[in-house]
Parts: sequence; structure tokens; C-alpha cells
Amino acid sequence: MVKKTIDDLNLLERELEIKLNFCTPRGKLQGQERIEEDKKHRATYKDLLDSEQKLQFFTARQVACRLLGSRGYLCQNCWLPLPDCMCSNLIQHSLWPGIRFWLYMHPKDFLRKNNTGKLLWQVFGKEAACLCIFGIQEHEETMWNAFKLAGRDKVWCLYPDTNSNVHCVEELSIPKHVVSSSDESLMRYIHICGGIFLQMDDRLSLNFILVDGTWRNSRAMFCRLKEHAHAVWGGESLPCLALSHSNLTVMHRLRPQPSLDRTCTAGAAVQLLYDLCLLEELEPECLDQSAKALENSLDLLLNALSGRRQRFGKPIVRAQRWKENV
Repeated sequence: MVKKTIDDLNLLERELEIKLNFCTPRGKLQGQERIEEDKKHRATYKDLLDSEQKLQFFTARQVACRLLGSRGYLCQNCWLPLPDCMCSNLIQHSLWPGIRFWLYMHPKDFLRKNNTGKLLWQVFGKEAACLCIFGIQEHEETMWNAFKLAGRDKVWCLYPDTNSNVHCVEELSIPKHVVSSSDESLMRYIHICGGIFLQMDDRLSLNFILVDGTWRNSRAMFCRLKEHAHAVWGGESLPCLALSHSNLTVMHRLRPQPSLDRTCTAGAAVQLLYDLCLLEELEPECLDQSAKALENSLDLLLNALSGRRQRFGKPIVRAQRWKENV
């Protein structure tokens, strides 16, 4: 549906005989083309029969407009303006193949410059950290097919929901065959950036879902995850993980959280890796090194965003308050 939406926008461009003017990478049109496109998309939305179709259309339009609006402006890897691209400074790190992160991202966070979820696949690779955009049918089917193969006992969601089935990391029971990562019979070879790496069989990976969106949007995303989990496995709700504690990440200087017990997406992944490395079964897997690599990427992102703000004469948001809370 994203491709169809892009084709429709390109067709509109030809019909109006003007180049569509997206005022920002977030895909907001300007001028007469905004009015014409708004008429078309409202008519299409009205003809859709159910809420699922409407969600898919909304998401496809958000993603398509962001892709078109970022052309020639944002780096498609780090999502930063090309003059501020941090890709050359980023150091990739090999995550233990028994862990797979799923970035369940709201479409309004797609291609956002200060989004931190993108750092997971930049650092660990797209096989270790998979992007799944909320409302993209193909993405969600791929994610849930992987969960079905893994089984309910190897799928957890990082979300602070007190009404759900919440576990501490210390309570996790790691199957013995999962930690036998040295056994190549449990692995498969994959190709990433010209190199060959080992990836654990999908049926054996530990799957961690990171809900990547504003706190308001994440509630709807989490409800959708619970509905899918009930449809697939029935019974209890989707298992959630509570982290031992939430340290303020460096990104809090630019993106203050509504409370000190909340953190950014990459910050949650860092804390999870630190908590997991304390488990006796996973102690040999050096997950603390993976956490440090991700922390370093947060520093790079902060420096890139801070430098950009300073060049435009903007202050670093709440920098002093962040220092006081530390």
C-alpha cells in the first residue's frame, strides 16, 4: 500500500504539472497541492469499510509522504540531514545471535531525526533488530510469523503496563538449547554488508518487542500487540518485562521524558542488555559490551543533533535540568 500511495502522489504531481512541495521531512504538503491531495485522501479514507483498512491507509500515507519529503535532505540510514550524517562515525557491533529486537514503530516516528530506535539496526544490523511499522500489514505479518515459530515462551514486550502479565528480567527462564550458541547446527549463515555472519534459527531466538512511539501513541500500539497475541495464543496477555531501573540517557537532554522512570527506545534496550548479562545463563555472551556499543551510538546521535541546534542558534533543551536530576 505504501508503493501505491507513492504512485498516487506522483500521479497527482503530473496532473497538477507542479512539483509537490513537502515543507518538512515529515511529509506535510504546502500550497494548492496540499488542498488537492487532502481532498483525494479524505475521499479514499471515507470509502474504506473497516478500521483495519483505515489504519493501513493512514500508515501508508504517513510513510509515503515522509519518504518523498526526505528525498535529497535526510540520510536514509541515520535519518539525519545529509550535512549532519553520523554514519561514518558509527561503529557496528555483533549482538549475540540468540537475541532479536523488534522495533514496533509508529509511522509518525518513521524518519524522525531524534528517533533512537533506528540505532539498534544501525549498530547490531537488520537481522538482529527488525523494523516493524505499526499498520504495515507485511511488516506485522513477518513479525508475528517469527513469534509463532519461536513460541510464546520466547517473546516479551518492553512496556510499563501495570495491568498486564509483567515479569522482571531476573524471572526469565532461558531454555538451555537457546544458550548453546556455539552449536552451529542451531545456526544459519546470513549475509550483511558483504560479510557472512551466524544467525540463530528463528525457532530458538529470544524476541524482545520495543514499542517505539510517543507515550500516547504507544498505548494504541500495545493494545494491538495484545489483541494479536490473544488471537495467536489465547489465554493470558502478552508477557511484559519490567527493567530493574531506568537510568537517564544522554538523549534526555534533547528529549525529556514525562517522568524519570521512562526512557527512550534505545535507552530501554541498553538497560535490558545490562539486565540480561546478569543472568547466569547469558553471562558468557558479553551482552554488556553490546549495551556499551549502543550507548556510544546514543552519544553520537546527541552530538549530531546538538551541533545542528547550536548552528541554528537553538539551545539544548533542558540541559541544566537534566544535570540536576543526575
